[in-house]
Amino acid sequence: MEKKEIKKDVKENLKKIKGNKFINEFKEFIAKGNVVDLAVGVIIGGAFGKIVTSIVSDLLMPVIGVIIGGHDFTSLKITFGNANIMIGNFIQNVIDFLIIAICIFVIVKVINKIMPKKEEEPVEKTKSEEAVLLEEIRDLLKKEKSKK
Repeated sequence: MEKKEIKKDVKENLKKIKGNKFINEFKEFIAKGNVVDLAVGVIIGGAFGKIVTSIVSDLLMPVIGVIIGGHDFTSLKITFGNANIMIGNFIQNVIDFLIIAICIFVIVKVINKIMPKKEEEPVEKTKSEEAVLLEEIRDLLKKEKSKK
C-alpha cells in the first residue's frame, strides 16, 4: 500500500472512532461534574474512614478493653462447637460505623451553618383557564356593582 492509501485508511478509522456513539456518550458521562464530585467523595471518604478506624482501634478500643476487664476487645469470641464466632470484631466494626456516621453528621451540620443559604426563587404559579375566567367574572361583577 502506498502512503496516501495508508493515511486515508487511518483517517477513516479515526473518523469511525470519533463518531462512535458509545465513546461519545462515555466522554459526556465522565465530563459531568457529578461523576467527578462522586469520585472525590469516595476517595476522601476512604481516607476519612482510615482515620476514624485508627481512632477507634488505637484510642477508644483500648479504653473500652480496660473497662471490660483488661481484655483485648477484638479477641472476644464465642465458641460454638468447632467454630469461633468473632463477636469482638463485629462489635468493633459496629462502633467504627457509628463513629463515622456521627463524624459525618457533625461535619455536614457545620458545613450547612458555614455555607450561605441559597434563597429560593419564587415560583410563579400558573393559573388554570378556569381560575382566569372566574377572576374575570368576579371583576366584571364588581364593576357592575360599582355602577349601580
